[in-house]
Amino acid sequence: MRVLVGCEFSGVVRRAFRSVGHDAWSCDLLDSADGGEHIVGDVRSVLNDGWDLAIFHPPCTDLAVSGARYFASKGDRQASALEFVRQLLAAPIPRVCLENPVSVISTKIRRPDQIIQPHQFGHPESKTTCLWLVGLPKLVPTAILEPTRWAVTPGGRRVARWDNQTLGGQNKLGPSDDRWKKRSETYLGIAQAMSQQWRADYE
Repeated sequence: MRVLVGCEFSGVVRRAFRSVGHDAWSCDLLDSADGGEHIVGDVRSVLNDGWDLAIFHPPCTDLAVSGARYFASKGDRQASALEFVRQLLAAPIPRVCLENPVSVISTKIRRPDQIIQPHQFGHPESKTTCLWLVGLPKLVPTAILEPTRWAVTPGGRRVARWDNQTLGGQNKLGPSDDRWKKRSETYLGIAQAMSQQWRADYE
């Protein structure tokens, strides 16, 4: 199976698919972080190259609701980002997954088909991840973990907390030049589930 992993430079998803025998390539404006099979450029330029499956990770900077307070200043950029998403979802590829955090894609284009968490795939972290699927089944969780600790709100309610969260619920990853790179990388357990569960129909 020929697999395109769009807007990925880390190689995590590409390596997961190649490890089970698929001809997987990543594509991004940035060079590959691991020197693997990678195309440098706009992913839209290779959409017609005969792929069987595509997994897209479009930049969330102008889409994620976590930045909603800046939406007023992102008018044209957000419209452009949404058009990019539309083009990816309409790619001439039979099976497509588009991944993003909670974002305006849900209200401007359509709601996601599935919402997953890293702790459903063996990681002790929380990161709400939305999947828009075309021709693909939902992922089945592989190793559901319990919260690493609990916090009690001022109202006395117990709230789950995970390894990457402060007791207040914020992400513990502090400001840095490469914070966006760390935040954008797909969790290995999710990548492995994609490569294992989305290959059955093709063997």
